[in-house]
Amino acid sequence: MPRMIFVNLPVADVARSTAFYEAIGFKKNQQFSNEQASSMMWSDTIFVMLLSKPFFATFTSKEIADAHAVTTGHFALSFDSRGDVDAISEAAVAAGGKELHGPEDMGFMYSRAFEDLDGHAFGPFWMDPAIAEQGPPEHQPIAN
Repeated sequence: MPRMIFVNLPVADVARSTAFYEAIGFKKNQQFSNEQASSMMWSDTIFVMLLSKPFFATFTSKEIADAHAVTTGHFALSFDSRGDVDAISEAAVAAGGKELHGPEDMGFMYSRAFEDLDGHAFGPFWMDPAIAEQGPPEHQPIAN
């Protein structure tokens, strides 16, 4: 079995969040979805689990953070082109998300950032494949 990652996110409205993630290109896995959770496929090995806040609370004894008020993480998503970065960012805003920063072009890397409906931050980026193999230039800060 390949290694997989399931990012569990607490959401206020599972159906509304599911529609948002579908609008930005994720696919819903019906087999692992119901009224309290949606399994959203990014790839064959990467999933975002949208969990209602009451259901999410069954996984932890900690308070669930309000991602609109505090940073809970920033999930970077790689893309094959600058155009793909723009497309998901524009789709996120059109679906009700919030742009955190517009295009940042460092030559070897291009990025944008947005929040989903619940304030979870995503940073789509493209990196020149030749640079990715060698590592970033020493004089360039790594930013997203």
